[in-house]
Amino acid sequence: MENRFNNQLVEDYEREPVPQHKRKGWIKLSIVWIGGIVALSATALGGALGAGMAMGDALIATFIGCFILAVLSALCCTVGAKTGLSTPFVSMFALGRYGSFAVSAIVAISLFGWFGVQLDLFGSSLQSILFDVFGWNVNQKLLVILGGVLMTTTAFIGYKAIEKLSLFAVPLLAALLIASLMKVMNGRDLSEVAAAPLASDPLSVGVAISLIIGSLAVGAIIGPDISRYAKSVKDAVISSFVGFFVGFSIVLIIAALLAKATTQVDIVEIMLGLGWGTGALLILILAQWTTNDNNLYSSALGFSVIFQSVPKYILTIVAGVIGTGMAVGGIYENFIPFLIFLSALIPPIGGIYVVDYLMNKKKYSFENLADNVPVNWGSAAVWVMAALVAFMTAPAPNGFGLFTFTGASGFDAFLAACVFQFIFNKFLQGAPAVVALSNQRGSIK
Repeated sequence: MENRFNNQLVEDYEREPVPQHKRKGWIKLSIVWIGGIVALSATALGGALGAGMAMGDALIATFIGCFILAVLSALCCTVGAKTGLSTPFVSMFALGRYGSFAVSAIVAISLFGWFGVQLDLFGSSLQSILFDVFGWNVNQKLLVILGGVLMTTTAFIGYKAIEKLSLFAVPLLAALLIASLMKVMNGRDLSEVAAAPLASDPLSVGVAISLIIGSLAVGAIIGPDISRYAKSVKDAVISSFVGFFVGFSIVLIIAALLAKATTQVDIVEIMLGLGWGTGALLILILAQWTTNDNNLYSSALGFSVIFQSVPKYILTIVAGVIGTGMAVGGIYENFIPFLIFLSALIPPIGGIYVVDYLMNKKKYSFENLADNVPVNWGSAAVWVMAALVAFMTAPAPNGFGLFTFTGASGFDAFLAACVFQFIFNKFLQGAPAVVALSNQRGSIK
């Protein structure tokens, strides 16, 4: 009985489609998306928009950037909802079995790394708040360990724990942000606050849109990790728009108005300035927790495809322990350039599987994975070419900065992958040389 209870607690369908009776409607999916989106980095981005732009321009950039992200997420989440499979398994249809292993490794290592980076930020920020509010000088490494335990716990259980945490945290985070806005706006005219002078170097609308898209492009691409729990494609699409367009827009606009009203960018500093020490503490813990457990969760899903004989909950614990240990050791300062490099390789994956799905819907069924090729060399070539586009459009030091397209290198890579994959599927997939390279059938064991 205990064994059965434990299995039910951590059952997350990481290597099979999520059963229909376990699927969720768009409301709960939206809450999970918003929980993953609302982080200190999101409020800091909104603050930067408010400090560096006229409010009207900030609104234009916000709505355009968030709409593009919502469309990007909806396309990717459609595939997840249709198949019930995670991003690494979805990519297997387009890239082949071993191609999917490469996807799994890149996604897993990248998100596992960002888990540690965010955890390090969590520890240093929490240390400052505890000292400023309560006068407690708590060792930062202990706070990092505490954060690692909290975030690993929900990721260890899986989607059901992430959903429950989000259902608790999102309304509270929304209330804190709205209450902060009401407090700084008390007795002040909205037009007066919106017309406040810039408090930092000016941002153009184009640059702001690029920053918004770039901030969450990877999250949209790995959307199947969440949307595999959608009852229908309609639920997946609606939740993408509610999360990325409605939810993210509101967070950015509130943060921008707070920055205009206070000349501060950091939401935690703003709350401390308002005398809301406990509020600042809660928003830090909950915002980082609901975002970072998603990083570890998707990382474990990636590792699950590579290490198929190891239960996902064990992989999650191992990743959480290692990630926490690396954060305690402070080695992520030298690791961030490598993580940025890996993150540039993820957006093309979305373009590849979205276009391949739209052109070959019938093959996107779990039963067909057993007949999949070991490597689809055409799609692999598309991945390499689209990733090169990302590096060519990314400014130094993360790229070559040879030219610009949309201004967001990850989005550039997604669009390039869509075009290249369409060309490959339409004109080259049946070519003798490509068939010869991909004619050996593999199987999922």
